[in-house]
Amino acid sequence: MRRLALSALIAAAALGCAGGGSRELRGPDPAPDDAPRLASATATFRRIGRLASGDPLPFVGTMAFAGGPGDTVLAILGLSLDNRSLTFVREPAGYGAHYRVSITLRSGAASPLELTREEVVRVATLAETGRTDESVLFQQTFKLLPGQQHVIVALRDLTSGVESRAEGDYDAPELGPGRTSQPILAYQAKGRGERSDPLQLVLNPRGVLGFSGDTMLAYVEGYGFKGPATIPFEVRDERDSVVWRDSLRFQGARAVESQVLRLAPDSLVLGELRLVVDSGVAARRVSALVSFTSAWPVTSYDQMLNLLRYFGPNAYLDSLRKAPAGDRARLWRRFWRASDPNPKTPRNEQLEEYFSRVAAANAQIKDEGIPGWRTDRGEVFITLGAPDESSESGESQSRIVRWIYQNYGLSLYFIDQAGFGRYRLSPQSRSDYERVLDRLRRASAG
Repeated sequence: MRRLALSALIAAAALGCAGGGSRELRGPDPAPDDAPRLASATATFRRIGRLASGDPLPFVGTMAFAGGPGDTVLAILGLSLDNRSLTFVREPAGYGAHYRVSITLRSGAASPLELTREEVVRVATLAETGRTDESVLFQQTFKLLPGQQHVIVALRDLTSGVESRAEGDYDAPELGPGRTSQPILAYQAKGRGERSDPLQLVLNPRGVLGFSGDTMLAYVEGYGFKGPATIPFEVRDERDSVVWRDSLRFQGARAVESQVLRLAPDSLVLGELRLVVDSGVAARRVSALVSFTSAWPVTSYDQMLNLLRYFGPNAYLDSLRKAPAGDRARLWRRFWRASDPNPKTPRNEQLEEYFSRVAAANAQIKDEGIPGWRTDRGEVFITLGAPDESSESGESQSRIVRWIYQNYGLSLYFIDQAGFGRYRLSPQSRSDYERVLDRLRRASAG
């Protein structure tokens, strides 16, 4: 059995039930490049069972289920989006964006359950309005009867009027005595003792686990075990091969027992992971995605190297490009440590900022027929950040975009000479840009 480089801390009871203990499970490094290249973030999330929509208002959602009072099921809908997707307006104490979520749940011939909520996001600075990371979380709980549910979610920006929709089918399972919930991916989880108690969870709708040292919580509940019970737990890869196998242990004689799995990959574990609790018809499962970065689902080694093309001259990055498959995991860890400006934190702030700018370039530059990060404007945006001033001039056959960076004394001209919307740095601007970039990189290296 191929093993997963995964640290799983399985701890019972600290979440509101007694018993348990903890232990660390760790395997050797797997092959780093065994996941296929994925077409797009939206397609990737849909493939692993998420509610996902792209432009004009991208979001990712998920449904999770836990035992409710009597024979009911608690269904939790979570949505994830970024500030950049919303339209902010100036307010007395900062900036605000207003959005509406409309939810429809259909089950067979029964009347649909519908709910609409309006929310507001407030931030203190203009810079925060452009965040491209997961900065907005929405959550709603429903009480349902077991059965198939067709879920439709519409998200509307109330300022701009743009709207996106996503829909999918989910099974609200029967969670009677002796059963467990699915693993529920969460940022925060606090256990409960009774089925009538409210769930205290903050869902992780995207379920993306980055190689950066992130951890992910998978919360599991067991219901009404008469006595001690041992329930199998497996982690499977995209090919449905078991890469980790262990057990969850419940003490019994309690209405609800809560456990949490804390997942932290320490190597290049790429692609979809399926967390499965119990077996046969009682099996409950959820998919997570292990990526090079938690900000964006990137599971192809070659794709990652391609995305890093503007990261700058780096001996470690060069060694990654030339490395045979067997050395890539070791060299990637070395590159990660070498590029981390603050090793005391689990994050690599420099790479996170880089990928945030890649995502922002894709979102903001959409008029050239290729991904925004691959354009000349994308290259400059990723390496220097947003310009202090931007203007456009010229005729339809020779449009010019001018970007000004005041701190660098730099004016750059992007010219669409052919009239097809493909803007290129003028030769002089290319020379000026590379001179400034070289100076910044030498100062950073020193």
